[in-house]
Amino acid sequence: MISTLLKAIAGVQASPKILTIDGPAGSGKTTLAQTLREEVERSSTSVEIIHMDDLYNGWGDALTETLTENLGKIIRQTSLPTIEHPVFDWNSNSYGSSRIISTPEVLILEGVGSGQRAIRGEISLSIWIDVEEERGLERVIARDGEQVQPFMKRWQTEQAKHFLLEGSMGAADYCLDGAPSA
Repeated sequence: MISTLLKAIAGVQASPKILTIDGPAGSGKTTLAQTLREEVERSSTSVEIIHMDDLYNGWGDALTETLTENLGKIIRQTSLPTIEHPVFDWNSNSYGSSRIISTPEVLILEGVGSGQRAIRGEISLSIWIDVEEERGLERVIARDGEQVQPFMKRWQTEQAKHFLLEGSMGAADYCLDGAPSA
């Protein structure tokens, strides 16, 4: 599947090429984003990843208008030499300093809510990774620790509502199984 995605990325004529990788928590979005970054960079193409975790305003204000506004600001800056976006500090539970990146040839927006309707017209390629809820929960806890478990049940409910409202999976150009059977 990686080779298929790389061919699709290469075939996009937009500049920059904007990709989204959306799907439930624990489905493998970050891993795929990093793999695509490494593969695309082999062709001397500049790539940046912006993680939705940096754009959420904490657990309670994550999949809301705040995220939509942050994504819109990023998209509007893609015609500029640099892109600046907020970075949420999960330890202090507030936005910290901003991150400034050079506008790359390929921009990957990765995380729950990245493929939302408000920016779809600007997206070059959208990828959805699916995973069964319990498997996703296990992966998140293994990755982030037991301290996130109290937040995750509510998060899973909120992301399901978001995906239903946004039609995220159905709008994706590619749908992948984040937990294929062995």
